[in-house]
Amino acid sequence: MKNIPKHLAIIMDGNRRWAKERGLPLFKGHRRGVEKAKEVVEWCRKRGIKTLTLYVFSTENWRRPEKEVAFLMRLFSIFLTRELKTLQKERARLLVVGSRKDLPARLAKKIEEAEGATRKNKNRTLVIALSYGGRSEIVEAVKKIVRKKITADKINSGQIEKHLYTRGLPAPDLIIRTGGQQRLSNFLIWQSAYAELYFCRKYWPDFSEEDLEEALNDFSQRKRNFGK
Repeated sequence: MKNIPKHLAIIMDGNRRWAKERGLPLFKGHRRGVEKAKEVVEWCRKRGIKTLTLYVFSTENWRRPEKEVAFLMRLFSIFLTRELKTLQKERARLLVVGSRKDLPARLAKKIEEAEGATRKNKNRTLVIALSYGGRSEIVEAVKKIVRKKITADKINSGQIEKHLYTRGLPAPDLIIRTGGQQRLSNFLIWQSAYAELYFCRKYWPDFSEEDLEEALNDFSQRKRNFGK
């Protein structure tokens, strides 16, 4: 494949619908979704993708039932513990982006420790978008700029990017969304200005390595002019 995205971002949609259609509890769908995420991390590593961002939990997801949210937080904590060993072994960095003010204190601390432990790893980066919203990210960036008293004449796109959660990361080249919906749903709305979009009808738990390969093949054939 001639052209592999340097930064691949994925909106992992369809866990709940996958469970409902099979007459299973929603928790089963979320658990299967986490298992799929671990598989996809490995598939991307094999293909040499340097930055992978997974949209795990949005700011809007806090409106879901309390028991479901609590289960999702526990699932992510388990995922973090298990994946950290692999990341360290492969010299990969972990970055969690989003607002942490509503996260359980123990989880927030675990995230901070995991990020610190992998900060110097250079081989690749796994980005987890947790309690993340693109609009709130931009609002927070503007607030930081205001607090620093940066004058209007010095504010440009570069200044905005320096104050985003994703500062220092390359913009996504390709965004894949599973589940059949064709929208970004408040995901990386600043960073995705020139991203290629690919929509897969399969629910996230059913997403296969062949589906990933098809998306990457499609991306490799696109001509990206960036307005030139």
